[in-house]
This record gives sequence, structure tokens and C-alpha cells, in this order.
Amino acid sequence: MRVITGSARGKHLKELPGMDTRPTTDRVKEGLFNIIQFDIPGRRVLDLFAGTGQLGIECLSRGAAWCDFVDRAPAAMAIVRDNVKGCNLSDRAGFHQKEFDAFLTTAKGPYDLVFLDPPYASDCIQRALQQMTVIDIVSRNGIIVCETPVDAQLPELDAPYEKGREYRYGKIKLTLYRRSV
Repeated sequence: MRVITGSARGKHLKELPGMDTRPTTDRVKEGLFNIIQFDIPGRRVLDLFAGTGQLGIECLSRGAAWCDFVDRAPAAMAIVRDNVKGCNLSDRAGFHQKEFDAFLTTAKGPYDLVFLDPPYASDCIQRALQQMTVIDIVSRNGIIVCETPVDAQLPELDAPYEKGREYRYGKIKLTLYRRSV
């Protein structure tokens, strides 16, 4: 697992041993960043189920102004900190070891780009989407990126959020939501 481009291009990222995390594959990550590449520079990012931190790190490497990394697992947050430090990006990163819903209730948004990539066998995406729309932490024209199994059904959200395109990569689906003006 590596950083694709930007200031940390080519840096290898540490992974957690075992099957507790499921890092986004390089193919999916490359496809995702081809889609959102112009929405990154200068933006505030939230990597809500950070795992290894690779999505937020890729954004920081490409010029994002800030990224908050959130994961409930102590081992995951230790890996995220090490990966961010190893890429020399710590000055633009916040680290939060807590449950996603506890973080969202105190989050200092707004965020321009939010990544939701929780464990697949959970309802965390639906709960996080619902909570984010209620507390309104996504900026105008902000994007929420959800990674799910290809057969997962994600909800339509109330205005001002619009469900956008879905992109399929083998058994994985990316769904983008955009907050309109």
C-alpha cells in the first residue's frame, strides 16, 4: 500500500496485521482519486473510519489543508499516526480515537470531503450519513464518499444532499453524495 501522488508520492504505508481492517485496494483508490482530484487542494477532509489513514493521507499529499482521522481502535490510530508522520504530514492532521458517532457530535466542521469506509458487516454508513445530515458538518458543494460491497443499498438523503453516481470496481462500489448550495 502506497501513496499515489503528491508530496508523499511513493511512500509505503504500514498496515494492521490480521483481518480487522480492509484497506482500500490500489485499483479502487486510483479510480476514486481520478474522480475527486480537483476537489482536494486546500480542502478540509474527514477520514471517519480511518483504518490505516490511507485516504486522508492521499488527500494531504495532494494538497488538502487539513484532515481529521477518526477510528475507535487504538491499534488503528497508532498506525494512522505512524503513517502520517512517515509522510511528513503531521502538521495538517488531527487524530481522534473514538467511536464515529461520538466524534460527529463534537466535530469542528465543516468538511469539504468526507470518507466513509467502515467495516462492511455493519450499519455504520447509514448511521453516519443520517447523523451528518442532522448536524450539517459538510460544507456547501462538499462531497461524501462511501465505500461498500457492490450489492449494498445506500439511502437517498434529504435536501440539500444529492446522491450522485455510483462507481463499481469488482466487488466494491463507491457512492458519492454532494451537498448542494
